[in-house]
Amino acid sequence: MASGIPHAMERPHFIGIGGAGMSGIARILAQRGAKVAGSDARESATAEALRAVGATVHIGHAAEHLADDASCVVVSSAIRADNPELARAAELGVPVVHRSDALAALMRTSRAIAVAGTHGKTTTTSMLAVALTELGLDPSYAIGGDLAGPGTNARHGDGDLFVAEADESDRSFHKYDPDVAIVLNVELDHHANYASMDEIHESFEAFVAKIPAGGTLVVGEHTGARELAARVSGRPDLTVVTVGEDEGADVRIRSITPRGMTSEVAVALPDAGEIVFTVSVPGRHYAHNAVAALAAGVRTGLDPAGLAHALTAYTGVGRRLQLKGEAGGVQVIDSYAHHPTEMTADLEAIRAAAGDRRLLVVFQPHLFSRTRELGTEMGRALALADASVVLDIYPAREDPIPGVTSALIIDAARAAGARVTPVHDHGGVPDAVAGMAAPGDLVLTMGAGDVTDLGPRILARLSD
Repeated sequence: MASGIPHAMERPHFIGIGGAGMSGIARILAQRGAKVAGSDARESATAEALRAVGATVHIGHAAEHLADDASCVVVSSAIRADNPELARAAELGVPVVHRSDALAALMRTSRAIAVAGTHGKTTTTSMLAVALTELGLDPSYAIGGDLAGPGTNARHGDGDLFVAEADESDRSFHKYDPDVAIVLNVELDHHANYASMDEIHESFEAFVAKIPAGGTLVVGEHTGARELAARVSGRPDLTVVTVGEDEGADVRIRSITPRGMTSEVAVALPDAGEIVFTVSVPGRHYAHNAVAALAAGVRTGLDPAGLAHALTAYTGVGRRLQLKGEAGGVQVIDSYAHHPTEMTADLEAIRAAAGDRRLLVVFQPHLFSRTRELGTEMGRALALADASVVLDIYPAREDPIPGVTSALIIDAARAAGARVTPVHDHGGVPDAVAGMAAPGDLVLTMGAGDVTDLGPRILARLSD
């Protein structure tokens, strides 16, 4: 058995192996030599990519999919207690491991950089993974999205650095003890697990408490992140590095200059002077993510100028303002944004890059609990578009909540002056968009659910 595999994960079985976080851990274990198996609800490119590295992937959930000799069963918080494979694991006495514990075990033998925050985790983790690879450091990484295609969300590298996305949604990031942690922002989200901002702050403080003595916390300019920095300022064995455009920032962003679908960023670092580099995706928030990545990398001992140059190699990650194609003179772009702050940031970024072109949005709300709490703000964000199509709520792991529908968003959007068309069936979206779009327009599919599947169908309809 290859080194770096905990004994309990020599023959792991993943329930929901196709998920963004689960597939990454499975991929790393397979690359390290583990006998990986698992199941997922449907066939996908991710399942095929896992098979390509030696994993066994079953489609559908059934007790017989769990091998008798499985060393553990890996689950995420989305797996329900009545899953038949979970029940079979109980019968066989197979240990059940949360995905965060599995990832923590894989990170433990490396110098770890963990990226946390309500928004921007996937992008920032991806930027670091690309830059470290560009520098020839052969990092390991686990990301919540694909860098360039299916199966590229994680990798086992022979270098000593491990970059990972740290998920606050279910408090699983409390399992990690990174040498360097990034907290980009702190906002109230994941309402099924957090009842207040106090709970959110307490959770992030618990994450920071796991950084070992001599470690570093990099915090973004967001108010919540800076409040977190203040809350942990009494810890003498922790170095806190602030990043932002404000004059007091330790790593100060002097300017962000849009250049079409890219940005030129000038940043001043202690003892390194001013560095100018290109961020190959549009928007101020992505420039801030890149500078946070730069600050974290410098704290691991990397040369600032070399790392900044390597960051220019990052060209995007799946579902983060990803260009899906062009047809009939209309570009279709995909966005994972599902929180009002993310939606606003992506819409403003595309607005700035689009110039005089019209922006049309196909938005799918994600989770009933999030829509109940933030539906009004989502609707106001949609007012930044010239017109929008709003789908029904994508439930993911949640059951419906009485009275909570997409109408909450639609009403708020219309009250803010937005032009909104409700569409209840995915099949009706391509025709609805084709009826709205004209050559030169931009169409943005937006949301964390299966709205991403509509991009190719919209392009096909526009081609007609």
